[in-house]
Amino acid sequence: MKIEQPKYKTSDEVDFVIIGSGAAGGILAKELSANGFRVVVLEQGPYLTEADYTHNEIKVLGEDLLTNHPKLQPTTFRKTPQDKAKQQRALVYGRSVGGTSVHFTANFWRFHEIDFIERGKVGAIPGANLVDWPIRYADLEPYYTKVEWEIGVSGLAGASPFDPPRSKPYPMPPLPVKSSGVIFERAARQLGWHPFPAPMAILSQPRPGRSACMNCGFCLSFGCEVGAKSSSLVAAIRVAEKTGRCEIRPDSYVHRIETDARGRAIGAAYFDKDKNTHLQKAKAVIVCANGAETPRLLLMSANAQFPNGLANNSSGVVGKNLMLNSGAISLGVFEHPLNDYKGFAVSRILHDFYELDAQKVGFCGGGGLDARFDATPIGFALNGLPPDTPKWGSTFKKTLAQNYTRTMEVFSHATSLAREDNSFSLDPELKDAWGLPALSMTYKDHPDDLKVAKWLNDRALELLDAAGATKKWSYPITEQEFAVHLLGTCRMGNDPKTSVINSDHRTHDVKNLFLCDGSSLVTSGRGQPTMTIEALAFRAADRITALAKSGEISA
Repeated sequence: MKIEQPKYKTSDEVDFVIIGSGAAGGILAKELSANGFRVVVLEQGPYLTEADYTHNEIKVLGEDLLTNHPKLQPTTFRKTPQDKAKQQRALVYGRSVGGTSVHFTANFWRFHEIDFIERGKVGAIPGANLVDWPIRYADLEPYYTKVEWEIGVSGLAGASPFDPPRSKPYPMPPLPVKSSGVIFERAARQLGWHPFPAPMAILSQPRPGRSACMNCGFCLSFGCEVGAKSSSLVAAIRVAEKTGRCEIRPDSYVHRIETDARGRAIGAAYFDKDKNTHLQKAKAVIVCANGAETPRLLLMSANAQFPNGLANNSSGVVGKNLMLNSGAISLGVFEHPLNDYKGFAVSRILHDFYELDAQKVGFCGGGGLDARFDATPIGFALNGLPPDTPKWGSTFKKTLAQNYTRTMEVFSHATSLAREDNSFSLDPELKDAWGLPALSMTYKDHPDDLKVAKWLNDRALELLDAAGATKKWSYPITEQEFAVHLLGTCRMGNDPKTSVINSDHRTHDVKNLFLCDGSSLVTSGRGQPTMTIEALAFRAADRITALAKSGEISA
């Protein structure tokens, strides 16, 4: 049930307008409203609640109930800037209050120390724009802990010998091990590896107003009807609303950040549900629209003072250095039923290969493996069977009935190197349903990204052999043309010539404009960015609060 909230007028100059209500936007709304500021959150999607969620695969996946719709928001893709971009679905992100956190798998790894300092350790990588973060793991550790305790993460501290230092244990024990987790753990230990309980942003114990996981089996791509999944909606937005100072304004499609003669942001222009335009005034603007829509909005906000896009004068890198994370999937079928379709997706992971020795393996990067089953019935029928299975007929039906309860995946999550040409830009021809320039994605995997995915997948196949799979296979490892993780496109840094925001998430060029989401990331991590995005949001809230209270933002 939605909480009664304030109704600000667009002419009211609120303290902050936040664009986007996902992983970062929800936390910033919660923290800033709790700190006494008046906040308006503009979310392009609808305000859906638990009663609106469904297990109907056609409605959720086929009709994009929770995500951006390709007919309303078409995209184009090309591999290099020299290619002609072609219209195709290039990305998916959450489009409702709570953003992508509503439908994510809820894997919640912290980044390790290496993710912040990899450039300094391994040196320059030909063809990549690898740089170090302006902050370190130690700067973010208190905020990782805050995410775990305030948002809700289940796990077991000290279970992995590769974990970075932590100041507190997890607030809840890990979720129960699944059949795939038992098989994964036994096989991994046989190989001399170190599996451990997966940290998950899913409740293993109930919290006020939220149930523990009820094992419905519909996690990835679906909303949680009982609030067990720690989405921005249940864990941050509703807390923000209870302050009485935060208004969530859904169906508000922001298309421009307006500035004054001094080059300062004065508010956000948006379309309402009926495509009427409004300008919400604010003392400062915080963009948390994701790593695709944040640079798009800055580019659409170009004006005489910022001809190449807002906050893009100093660096020219808005939209560039896109990272998607590389990865691979192998599947195995077992003699006896696993029944892994029940429950959350992941219960065991390992990080033995988180930081590979580039001199030994011949490429930069690393990653982790997890045991999972995340396929829903229709999805499994279409994509979960061995490649030599007929697509119809009695053999298809027999294999489907046999394999659905006996299949597990080993998912390899890996690094993605930044390349300046990999980017989101404005398509010069294609428009969306509001008449705005469509997003165009340019992306070509760095050769090391493909090598690390292949290397990890070979380890996954080793594990399935050790586990006694009666049959195993992998999806082809190919160059990516579809984005789920949207990272690095407005990267953080100390040098205004090479980065868009500083370590306070303040844009170098516009002193009352802040960015915080996947676009802020400097490196991709090893495949699980959401927890780091949320830790950055808690940290950004502290920094922004201090700036506002000292008068620096309005000066």
